[in-house]
Amino acid sequence: QVQLSESGGESVQPGGSLRLSCVVSGNTARASCMAWFRQNPAKERDVVATIYKGTGTTYYADSVKDRFAISRDASKNTVYLQMNNLKPDDSAMYYCAAGHGIYCTNQNRAYEFSYWGQGTQVTVSS
Repeated sequence: QVQLSESGGESVQPGGSLRLSCVVSGNTARASCMAWFRQNPAKERDVVATIYKGTGTTYYADSVKDRFAISRDASKNTVYLQMNNLKPDDSAMYYCAAGHGIYCTNQNRAYEFSYWGQGTQVTVSS
């Protein structure tokens, strides 16, 4: 089993920045592909960014490319999502996810990931 715990979500103004954190515990060997998803009520959970935990290779949804950055700190078993130049459309519940034996891409679907955190809310509003 893998446990994920997100933090860092809050309310910010458009143009602001936030950094989300996801602490990974348990059988971390089963968290080879890490991802951040986001979801609004009555909508699908969409991938934002993914990272291979071993190589650090990253992928981004087109809507966040050049504004968001996913990274990992192996020594802290933590994955981050740095979000810059935030827009109102970025408002959502953000979820950290872990998967094993899957390919990290910028088009991963939620069903591919076995482990999920509880989510952290990001609200971008003036």
